[in-house]
Amino acid sequence: MVRMGAIFRGLGLLAAAALGLLAGCSGEWNNPYPDGKANANVLYSAFPERPKHLDPARSYSSNEAEFTAQIYEPPLQYHFLKRPYTLVPLTAEAVPHPRYVDAAGTPLPDDAPSAAIAESVYEIRIRPGIRYQPHPAFARDAAGRHRYLGLDAAALAGKTRLGDFRHAGTRELVAADYVYQIKRLANPRLSSPIFGLMAEHIVGLKALGEALEQASRAHPDAPLDLNAFPLAGAEAVDRYTYRIHVKGKYPQFVYWLAMPFFAPVPWEAEAFYAQPGMADRNLTLDWQPVGTGPFYLAENDPNRRMVLKRNPYFHGEAYPAEGEPQDRRNGLLADAGKPLPLVDEAVFSLEKETIPYWSKFLQGYYDTSGISSDSFDQAVKFSAGGDPQLTAAMRGKDIHLVTTVAASVWYVGFNMLDPVVGGLGEDRRKLRQAISIAFDYDEFISIFLNGRGIPAQGPIPPGLFGYVDGVAGLNPYVYEARDGRIVRRPIEVAKKLLAEAGYPNGRDARTGAPLVLYFDTMASGPDAKSRLDWMKKQLDKLNVQLVVRGTDYNRFQDKMRKGNAQLFEWGWNADYPDPENFFFLLYGPNGKVASGGENAANYENPEFDRLFERMKDMDNGPARQRVIDDMLAIVRRDAPWIFAYYPKSFGLRHGWVHNVKPNLMANNTLKYLRIDPQVRARRRAEWNRPVLWPLGLLLGGLVLAVAPAAIAWRRHERKRA
Repeated sequence: MVRMGAIFRGLGLLAAAALGLLAGCSGEWNNPYPDGKANANVLYSAFPERPKHLDPARSYSSNEAEFTAQIYEPPLQYHFLKRPYTLVPLTAEAVPHPRYVDAAGTPLPDDAPSAAIAESVYEIRIRPGIRYQPHPAFARDAAGRHRYLGLDAAALAGKTRLGDFRHAGTRELVAADYVYQIKRLANPRLSSPIFGLMAEHIVGLKALGEALEQASRAHPDAPLDLNAFPLAGAEAVDRYTYRIHVKGKYPQFVYWLAMPFFAPVPWEAEAFYAQPGMADRNLTLDWQPVGTGPFYLAENDPNRRMVLKRNPYFHGEAYPAEGEPQDRRNGLLADAGKPLPLVDEAVFSLEKETIPYWSKFLQGYYDTSGISSDSFDQAVKFSAGGDPQLTAAMRGKDIHLVTTVAASVWYVGFNMLDPVVGGLGEDRRKLRQAISIAFDYDEFISIFLNGRGIPAQGPIPPGLFGYVDGVAGLNPYVYEARDGRIVRRPIEVAKKLLAEAGYPNGRDARTGAPLVLYFDTMASGPDAKSRLDWMKKQLDKLNVQLVVRGTDYNRFQDKMRKGNAQLFEWGWNADYPDPENFFFLLYGPNGKVASGGENAANYENPEFDRLFERMKDMDNGPARQRVIDDMLAIVRRDAPWIFAYYPKSFGLRHGWVHNVKPNLMANNTLKYLRIDPQVRARRRAEWNRPVLWPLGLLLGGLVLAVAPAAIAWRRHERKRA
C-alpha cells in the first residue's frame, strides 16, 4: 500500500515542477524553427509541392521560377517598380537594340519594312567581373586542373550531396556561357518547352537540334559536348560580347532575354553533373542549379524544406531609385540605392494544405500569405463601394493587403466554325453579342471570386501596352458609360439583338424550335456545379437553353483540336508584356483546327489578321496604339469571345515585411524584400504565449482530489500518537 508521505512528496515535486514551468516558459512552444535565430535576417515562406525542374532549359512553371529566378541571371530583367513593365539591364550593360540586315547581309535602317528584313541581330555585352556562386564544378588543384571532373566510382563513394565535396570554386561569367545555354535549348535529352518556338526564330537552332538528335541516337550513353556543335544564330564575339541572329523582324524576342531560358549555364557544371553516378545521387542541374544571382540553393529537401542563401560572390546591385508617383508615398523607395539582396536567407517549408499555412501565417511564422477561399471572409471584407478592405482582426495584427490585376484573361469562346454560333455574318455577330451581354461577369466575380477580378473589356489585360483604362476603354457592344461609370447594357438590349439574329424570345424564327447551345467543360465537383448552374441561369434570361457537356482533359483537348465544341471556357497568362502575346490567340493562321495553334475559337477575320501582322512588328508608340485600337474594335464587334474577366490576386504581408509590390512579369523579386526581424520576434512572442491555465487547473484539481484523503490520514496518525 502506497504511504501518504510518498503522495505528499509527489505532490510537492509536481507543484515545484509546475511553478518552474510557469516561471520559465516565456518562449514559443510552437515555433516550427527551433534552431533558427529569432533576430536572423531570414524570410520564411512555403511551397505546396516539389518543383519538378530547376534547370533553366526545362523550367517553365511559376512554382519553379520562385527558385530559378533568384539563382539564374539572364541578361535583362524587368524594373521592379515601373509600370508599364519596363526592361532594364541585369548582367548586360544595356538593353540591346536590334540591327536589321537584308538577305545579302546589307544593313537596313530601323524603319525598314518588315518584308525587307532577313535577320535581326541582337548584340549583347555583359558587365565584366560577374562571378558564379561557389560550386565544386569550378574547384581546381594547385596545378590549375579541375578537381572534380573525370571522377570514377571510387572518387564518388560516400558523396551524396554537394557539401561532401571538400573544395568549391568560382569563375567569371563570360559571353560563351550564354551561347552555351542557347545551344542547350536544342538538346533533345532536355526537351526544352520553348525549343519549337525558338527554332522558328533563332537562325540555325532547328538544324542544331537535328544534329544533336543524330549524335544522341548514335551514342546514346555518351554525354553531348555542345561546344563541338556550332550554332549559326548565336556566337561569342569576345569575352564579354555575344550575338543572337533572329529570323526576320521579331520585336518580342527582347522579352525572352529576361527569362531564365536565356540565363547562362557554365559548361563545367554540365560536365560535373554528367559524370556517372551523379544523377543517382540527385546531383543534377534539375536539382542543384548553378548561377550568378543573389542567392544559391543551399538546401534542397523537397519533402521538408528548401533554403536559399546569399551568394557570397554576388556582383552587387542597388535597389531602384525611381518608380511610379505613388511608390514613394507607399514607402517603396525608402531603400533606394541600398545594396541587394536585403535578406540573407529565405527558408521555404513544405505545406501541402492551406489551413496549416494560414494558421502559421497568423502566428507570425510565415511572412506573407495568399488568401484561400476558406480564409477569405476572415481576412477581407468589402466596403459599400465594393472596395476590398482588411477585417479589424487583420488590421489589429498590422497585416497589410496587397492586390493586383493579373496579366491574364479568362474568356468563354465561341467555335467560329460552328454553324450556329460561328461565322462573320451580321446575324451571327448579333447572336454572340446578345449572349455576351447576358453573361453577367460582374455578378460572377462577386459570387465566385470574392471580388477578385475585374470585368474584361477585351483580350489585353491591364499593365500591358495597348490597354486603355476607364470609360475610354470599354467594350461598347456589352457596356455603356453612365455618369462616368462603366455599366453593363440591360438585358432588353440583348433580347433585341437575339431577335435580330433570328431567335425572338430564344426560338428560331423559321422553325419555332428553341435555341439550344452546348458548353464543353472539364470542370467537375460541387463548386463546378454551382458555377455551371449560374451559366445556365444567364441564358435563361434570354430563354435560351444551355446544355453542359462535361468531359476529361484528354477528351476535351481532342474536341478542341477537331472543332467539335460549340462554347468553351479558357484563359491565358502573359509570357511577356506585349499585346501580341494576347492578340495572337485570335490570329487566323493560329487556328486550333487548321494548324493546331492557340486560336481555340478558330476566329479568322482578314482585316484583323492584316492589322495583327502590322502591329506585331511595330515599336510601342502612338502609331501602334492606333492599330491596336482598330483591332480591338474588330474583335469587340465580332465577339468571338465573351470577354469574361481579368483575375485579381489578393495577398497579405506582415507589417515587418517591406518593399512588396506585385510584379507580374518579374520573378526575381526576393532580392528587393526587406525584413525587420526584431519586430517579428516581438510579435511572435506576443502572439504565441503558452496557455498555461489548464496546467494550473489540473494541478488544483489534483490537490482538491487528494486533500480529503490527506486530512483523514493526518487525523489517523495523530490518534495513534
